[in-house]
Amino acid sequence: MFAEERQQLISELVAERGRVSVTDLADRFSITTETVRRDLAALESAGNLRRVHGGAVPSDRLSTREESVVERAIQRQPEKLRIAEAALALIPENAAGSILIDAGSTTEALARLLDQRTAQRTASSNGNAPREELVVITHAIPIAGRLSGNPRIALQILGGRVRGLTQAAVGQSTVEAASRLRPDIAFVGANGIHATFGLSTPDPEEAAVKAAFVTSARRVVVLADSSKLDAETLVQFAALKDVDTVITDHEPSEELSAALAEAGVDVVIA
Repeated sequence: MFAEERQQLISELVAERGRVSVTDLADRFSITTETVRRDLAALESAGNLRRVHGGAVPSDRLSTREESVVERAIQRQPEKLRIAEAALALIPENAAGSILIDAGSTTEALARLLDQRTAQRTASSNGNAPREELVVITHAIPIAGRLSGNPRIALQILGGRVRGLTQAAVGQSTVEAASRLRPDIAFVGANGIHATFGLSTPDPEEAAVKAAFVTSARRVVVLADSSKLDAETLVQFAALKDVDTVITDHEPSEELSAALAEAGVDVVIA
């Protein structure tokens, strides 16, 4: 394979996955890591990607870059649906309890599936089932809107200033409200999951809310498609050791896998 053809394929992989590692590219193309690094240097010079430690990311991936919830909703939909389905399996069908659902496109997919599942159970029970069974807590306006009409869900919404970009409540009042709760499971999103930097997000106020969610929950489950793996954004909100489970759609890199295993994090590939 000519270098130009290989570099085009590398560029496409970076755009598709959000990050590639030097070792994975070397294995994929049966070339040395030195050759991979030369390819990445050429692609970076051409403005096609940005080199980071151990690999490369798209050239527009900056620590403060954040897409709106509307933009994210149309990206990587099949992967997010599989992740949401795996997350739904962690919520018992016939037991009361409490869960917290963070803002985000993948967590919103989880809320949609939960709504559908409980609605089906309500229909099959001929109206004899109790109206409130599962407590669901969220600070996300789209998720609250999705679940607000479900008679089998006791919805609690955390207040605060709503960020237009993510359509989620943030601020000190949101953090304080979350800190007074102890949900059974928190389903949390992240913009980056990194071996040394942990979990991160671009906005400090969003990070403060996510940190409160992680601290308050009995079990923390992170929903993140593979474009978030090995990524670092501006603000860390949790270390890997603070997380119980990561659900994603692709095997993490060798470095991240080792770090997750050392931290005792279960990884579920959806």
